Amino acid sequence: MTQSPTRSVTILMADDDPDDRLMAQEALEEARLTNEIRFVSDGEELMDYLHRRNAYADPASSPRPGLILLDLNMPRMDGREALTEIKSDPRLRSIPVVMLTTSQAHADIVRSYDLGVNSFITKPVTFEGLV
Repeated sequence: MTQSPTRSVTILMADDDPDDRLMAQEALEEARLTNEIRFVSDGEELMDYLHRRNAYADPASSPRPGLILLDLNMPRMDGREALTEIKSDPRLRSIPVVMLTTSQAHADIVRSYDLGVNSFITKPVTFEGLV
């Protein structure tokens, strides 16, 4: 019996700060995780990716993520709005979402969990924080 090769989970990170994106990528590399990580810069672009619209219309170039890392504060559509849309869509709600933010406000944490986030991590991102 042959086993099928294990497919790596694609990680999709929505964050408007290039430095935060780089830190997350370096944290994954430091942990020797080989997962592909893709980046979008705001909630609107995240929705385009997830719904395969515009630049992300080709499924081959925009694989379904197995994990979403979501910044709380972004332009155009913030993390709360994006999370609400993800969790209200039957095709997307099963994708785990980790909220990443500089905010340590209790209200932000509670609101994120109320909206269905799977985990809440305060930036800066470290490997220990991601796992």
